[in-house]
Amino acid sequence: MKSNRLWKTTIPGFIALFLCATSNFSPSLAGDFLPYDTQTSLSGWTPDSPEGPKLPATPFSPAERYIDNSYGDQSGDVHTYCVGSPGTLFQWSYENSFGGGPDLDAPLVTDRPDFTEASSTVGRGVSQLEFGYTYTYNADDGTTDRSQSLGEPLLRYGVFSNWLELRLALFPVDQRVTMAGRSNSTAGTEDLYLGAKIALTPQECFLPEMALIPQMTIPTGSNAFSDGEVLPGVNWIYAWEINDFISTAGSTQINRRVDEGTGRAYSELAQSWTIAYSLSDNLGAYTEWFVLAPNSADTDQTQHYFNGGFTYLINNDVQFDIRYGKGLNHAADDYFVGTGLSIRFK
Repeated sequence: MKSNRLWKTTIPGFIALFLCATSNFSPSLAGDFLPYDTQTSLSGWTPDSPEGPKLPATPFSPAERYIDNSYGDQSGDVHTYCVGSPGTLFQWSYENSFGGGPDLDAPLVTDRPDFTEASSTVGRGVSQLEFGYTYTYNADDGTTDRSQSLGEPLLRYGVFSNWLELRLALFPVDQRVTMAGRSNSTAGTEDLYLGAKIALTPQECFLPEMALIPQMTIPTGSNAFSDGEVLPGVNWIYAWEINDFISTAGSTQINRRVDEGTGRAYSELAQSWTIAYSLSDNLGAYTEWFVLAPNSADTDQTQHYFNGGFTYLINNDVQFDIRYGKGLNHAADDYFVGTGLSIRFK
């Protein structure tokens, strides 16, 4: 069985850095220049000024749209969504970038149903439960493998600041393998997943919204599904909102894995790219490619997948999703299909 993947190209990120290098690029700690419990000046304002703080002019129209719609009104007055805590750990520059982070009055942002995780956190004191079901089918050389991931619960909880969330997941699995007309079924749980998502930067013109997830699995699973050792990894996520209809994101991961054939550990590169479409206020869709590429594995091989799906927003705190994916090469599973629900508790 190809184990269930919770872990959801770098070149576009470096291109973005180059394009914005002349736009006063100056990464800084968010809390160093923007107190989030007040409206704060960004340029040319002092406490004695008769008028409130105004946004500086910027030559990049994408940044102007992003700032106006997300962080202020058309007058330029600064608005903050999560009072008392920076939304991201860093800012791209002193002049054009501020805020970021979760907006609790807007619809929830989920990590499912695609492979690429969200580039934002849930917010301090907010919990979000994402769960679902996935059926996976694969037939190779006279052996048929059918597996069901039951529940897929992922708990996300914001702690200390709006840019940090803790993550915990445990996947129950039921697998049935048929060979030469004889079937064998096994049920149990996979290893416990632990992680922490750090919201690094908001989007500024061509510069992406970014997050980093240090993560690991701990060998708590059933004998049939446990890897038997702690497997660490890291996930870097980068995303751009292009306009009101389309957004795009990618992730680059390096995770420790165990070879299914020999039990020897190796490092695996996981790369993904997704495009999301806003079809209406409640209905969304996505298409995505991802690859799992072992490095120095004994028997595990590179797997390519393409998948897509839909999301339906029941209300701002509840979202339903469906998805379908297909393996693109012989080593990949033939297909998978799933559905899920995400709930935010504020």
